[in-house]
Amino acid sequence: MSDECISPLRRRMIEDMTVRKFTLKTQSDYIRVVKNFTIFLGRSPDTASNEDLRRFQLHLSEKRVGAPTINLTISALRFFFTVTLDRTDAVKHLTFVAEPRKIPVVLSPEEVVRFLEAAPGVKYKAALSVAYGAGLRVSEVATLKVSDIDSERMMLRVEQGKGRKDRHAMLSPVLLDLLRDWWRIARPTAWLFTGQDPYRRASSPGPAMLQPSWRRSESASPRTPRGIALQRICWSRIPISE
Repeated sequence: MSDECISPLRRRMIEDMTVRKFTLKTQSDYIRVVKNFTIFLGRSPDTASNEDLRRFQLHLSEKRVGAPTINLTISALRFFFTVTLDRTDAVKHLTFVAEPRKIPVVLSPEEVVRFLEAAPGVKYKAALSVAYGAGLRVSEVATLKVSDIDSERMMLRVEQGKGRKDRHAMLSPVLLDLLRDWWRIARPTAWLFTGQDPYRRASSPGPAMLQPSWRRSESASPRTPRGIALQRICWSRIPISE
């Protein structure tokens, strides 16, 4: 959307969110909420009263909108009225909805093995194993670098994860061996999971912390029976944390 199409009120809200370093997704969600409220109201949202906001939340409840969506709507409207419009009293009737807590589905070790074996390739098996074994999100796995692996302290460094925060994740010896085997196959130099051919050979040596856990030889090539057997042994140990 060009600047000419953005109203001064929306531009001010975007500026308020930019100053507070909201992510682009959060900004898009908040703008969409205010737009939906404007459609419900039928006029400019800055003219809304306390009763209008109350009716809008009641409208969402009657439409059986999920609790996460309602809470996102409340957060967006609170920001819009308290920050952009400086009308703190307008949102006093908006209340967050308690989200139901459900027991998560926990896979058995055998189910995890079958799930990982269904991956279409070695790269995807390694990436899914990192997500499962270290508890990383998809975006965190995709941005994982070779230098983020600390084999001395057995940790994975996650840069700018959820909430734009750095953190460390535990790295088990089994997962470290798996990542070493993946490095031996793909030889990534920067990003750990690239889109290159996993069997492409690189001329430059890799870092010492990711050197293969077993000595390389022609008989241990990933295309030989011994190499395939070693990979199968490695995959069979993935769900076991140490």
